[in-house]
Amino acid sequence: MRFPRSSGCLVHPTSFPGKYGMGDFGFEARDFLDFLERTHQTIWQVLPLTPTGYGNSPYASYSAFAGNIYLISPDVLYKKGLLTKEEIKSIELPSTMVADYDLSFENKNRVYKIACDRFYQNLAKEEEQAFNAFKKQNKHWLDDFVLFMACSLHYNKQPWNTWDDDIAQRKPGALKKYRKKFSDEIAFQYWLQFEFNNQWIALKKYANEKGIRIVGDIPIFVDHNSADVWANPKYFEVDKKGNRQLVAGVPPDYFSETGQLWGNPLYKWDELENDGFSWWVKRFKHMFNACDAIRVDHFRGFDAYWEVKASEKTAENGRWVKGPGEKLFDTILDKCGELPIIAEDLGFMTEGVQKLRDKYNFPGMKIIQFAFDSDSTNSFLPHNYSQNSVAYSGTHDNDTAIGWYKTTNDVEQHRARTYTRSNGENIHWEFIRLGMLSVSDQAIFPLQDFMGLDSAHRMNIPGTSSGNWLWRYTAQMLDAVDEVQIQQLVEISNRQINPTT
Repeated sequence: MRFPRSSGCLVHPTSFPGKYGMGDFGFEARDFLDFLERTHQTIWQVLPLTPTGYGNSPYASYSAFAGNIYLISPDVLYKKGLLTKEEIKSIELPSTMVADYDLSFENKNRVYKIACDRFYQNLAKEEEQAFNAFKKQNKHWLDDFVLFMACSLHYNKQPWNTWDDDIAQRKPGALKKYRKKFSDEIAFQYWLQFEFNNQWIALKKYANEKGIRIVGDIPIFVDHNSADVWANPKYFEVDKKGNRQLVAGVPPDYFSETGQLWGNPLYKWDELENDGFSWWVKRFKHMFNACDAIRVDHFRGFDAYWEVKASEKTAENGRWVKGPGEKLFDTILDKCGELPIIAEDLGFMTEGVQKLRDKYNFPGMKIIQFAFDSDSTNSFLPHNYSQNSVAYSGTHDNDTAIGWYKTTNDVEQHRARTYTRSNGENIHWEFIRLGMLSVSDQAIFPLQDFMGLDSAHRMNIPGTSSGNWLWRYTAQMLDAVDEVQIQQLVEISNRQINPTT
């Protein structure tokens, strides 16, 4: 589908300010949406909202369907009468520019348990009906997920294929036994997912009422240590004991001599196709319910993906394998109707990937930071954009615009200055201006670029396993953004959904 000409901002909820060690769905999230409204922006792009696994990465999750419970706001729980003022005060932490996940998780777990007990003790009929409807609607993933989490905590979060054989291999007697054994934890996990959903839907409603659409993010692969693989091993390249056999990655390239070995189990696409791609259809339907549009990460993997044996130490010895391509997207289109999808088509793009993207009219991504490493034919230079694309100054995987400019080589700096006809001092605003004035239907910018921040504030450095996903801003930093400049750029680039005459 084609999106209206518009602009917006990329920031993950964990980056919001707040009193609890990390950003969440509380009042600061609404302050950010008010900022978007004041600056006439109509897109909010987030990273995956699923539970974070290793290194607190939203791209390594225990579930492709569940919500990250630590985004639940204690302030909202207090407003609902599930926590007292003293209880939320007891878990307050300084609002710094670095998330303190460990302490935040510990504190939030403590008050979540109190709130959960109050929820069950005072369950009114209307609330109970809503809770049961939520459980019924999400049964296809939720029942497995809550049991998986209860077992995972029991086994100290060790990978599920190391659990006792009976539960690792989901023997019916074991499933029944563990559901009974962990009934209290399971009840807690049900409530957490219900509360996450309620708070997110309320926040989405607040955004939508302001004319702001939310763009979610769907990683192509799922984590091996996830409820998805444990509950559906037939769809994944694992053996009878659940050990990985074939895993995902990318081959050696300009950035890495040995490629990248991601380690996610690959899909058994034949099995998925035999089931009418039902797991993927449910996944997309779930995402379209939660968000107004979706960025599909590593889109090229649907056309062809890099297959590596799990025993390999690097991604060098692999092979390209044909992906499901049109069969999958034809099915999703048939089952879901319109597909508001942005294709993450970065990296080496083959003719097959471009053909797949264009068949469904999915806009691709244009990153301005990539525009200055070659000549005027570079596809990331704004004069080469197509209308059906999304312009970005950078993404969560890039440095900030200022950070990029300060660390890139002299040649790229010179090209950037020449192209923007500037001295490079305000390169973040130059990049924002280029994106806004481009022909791309959408222009989305990381909040760090609106704030003019340097490399110390980047969100993620790909290929590194620590020190990522920690960035937060303060309320004062948002207040200091030049809102008038954004308003003017939105207006002159005709990116207002309802432009004033």
